[in-house]
Amino acid sequence: MTERDEIKETVSATGPETEVSVDRRQFLKGTVLASAAGLMGGMSMSMSSTAWAAGSDKPEKTEVNVGFIPLTDCAPVVIAAVLGFDKKYGIKINVSKEASWAGVRDKLGNGELDAAHVLYGLIYGVHLGIGGPKKDMAVLMTLNQNGQAITLSNQLKEKGVTDGKSLKKLIDTDKREYTFAQTFPTGTHAMWLYYWLAANGIDPMRDVKTIVVPPPQMVANMRVGNMDGFCVGEPWGARAIFDNIGFTATTTQAIWPDHPEKVLGCTAEFVKKYPNTSRALIMAVMDAARYIDDVKNRPQVAKLIAGKSYVNAPEDVIKERFLGNYDNGIGKKWKDANPMQFYDGGKIGFPYYSDGMWFLTQHKRWGMLKTDPDYLGVAKQINQVELYKQAATQLKVPVPSSPMRSSTLIDGKVWDGTNPAAYAAGFAIKM
Repeated sequence: MTERDEIKETVSATGPETEVSVDRRQFLKGTVLASAAGLMGGMSMSMSSTAWAAGSDKPEKTEVNVGFIPLTDCAPVVIAAVLGFDKKYGIKINVSKEASWAGVRDKLGNGELDAAHVLYGLIYGVHLGIGGPKKDMAVLMTLNQNGQAITLSNQLKEKGVTDGKSLKKLIDTDKREYTFAQTFPTGTHAMWLYYWLAANGIDPMRDVKTIVVPPPQMVANMRVGNMDGFCVGEPWGARAIFDNIGFTATTTQAIWPDHPEKVLGCTAEFVKKYPNTSRALIMAVMDAARYIDDVKNRPQVAKLIAGKSYVNAPEDVIKERFLGNYDNGIGKKWKDANPMQFYDGGKIGFPYYSDGMWFLTQHKRWGMLKTDPDYLGVAKQINQVELYKQAATQLKVPVPSSPMRSSTLIDGKVWDGTNPAAYAAGFAIKM
């Protein structure tokens, strides 16, 4: 029997015992030692966390089932579980690989999943009953910013399309049905796709057809000609270039620099029933995010999440954009100024009310909401700012002075959350 044959471990992403490669064992040896060395420097933080978990705020539920979709930005929940950041806070994270965002939604709703790596706009859509059966939902923290892309097919490239402007010209002159895919009707990828098309004068509701496709199925569907373009998280944009079936027309960080993306989401019922567990989960994932954002750890993290139990994609396809190294597949290469980030000195995790409100403005813009909601009121119901602050205080992570932030998007419009109804109504292209 070889050493590889003898190395086995239970991975809850796939359920039963699955074989783990020697490479992964070597990875785990190196990263656990590295993380241990880094954490020794913060011994007072670790001891404080242990006291927190052992006292009156001990987690009510010690095993937490956390779902994820195979995307690069699942890394914080996977790393929290695999490298043992969860144990510091008295919980055990069981990660569960899911097939689609609709599946994540349903399992959160019925309690199969306690929490999930999930689309920001999905949580808001479910809360308001426009993204599935209505259920009160919660955002515990933001998992990452940036790191998605809009991919167009090589067939469009052959007709002279390289960007939004040339796509608009082709749609106007070569009349046919153009099909674009996103991953969930109220989710982030749908909103980035619609925003980009509209910013280039293309009405996403009238000029093109849009369909829903789960992230891991995007490349296969483009390969057989089911779509002209898609918006999805990495590594599937890079994989389309790797497989020579498409190119990157734009990154989502070019649409909105440092935009909110995935969140750690759950039901409001879970937070109410298990507040200490929810806080411990935030702390474990925040620790993992801090570990991932150390650039020296990223290649090893890419190696781990590339495995079949997680993203199931070539390591090199994940690694380059994970490190901020971009190639659009049609001759342009660059080091991105706003790459995928998970921690950034503690700035990423904070669940800004204005971030959640922005998705509501787009839901209203595209007719998913017939009337303006109480934008700030809904955000205050969903985004668990106070719980996040408690967790951040324990970890000595700084928090912003305001739950609102200001950003300028690709079309020059400024979003700061001050007048969401006017913002939603102020677009030339809308429903």
